[in-house]
Amino acid sequence: MQQLLEQYPFLPMVGIFIVAYFFMIRPQMKRSKDEKKFASEIKKGDRVITKSGLHGKIFELNDKDASCVIETMAGKIKFSRSAISMEMSKKLNEPEKK
Repeated sequence: MQQLLEQYPFLPMVGIFIVAYFFMIRPQMKRSKDEKKFASEIKKGDRVITKSGLHGKIFELNDKDASCVIETMAGKIKFSRSAISMEMSKKLNEPEKK
């Protein structure tokens, strides 16, 4: 082992990069891809939560500027699609697990 490290001093750095890739970089890339897919698939009537915690229902979608109007109990607010965190319609409609 000592000889191996003497011959290849960069080997520990390569190992650290590989671990960082699989535990940090790759999951973040997957999460980002899933968020982009979700933002492109939202439709009128979906119940959503924004990243700031605002709950509402999609009232209108605008493809020109990638925005949407969310209807809340207080009124209608325009948001960027990237500000939407998650969709709640499926979670509200699925049966409760026991």
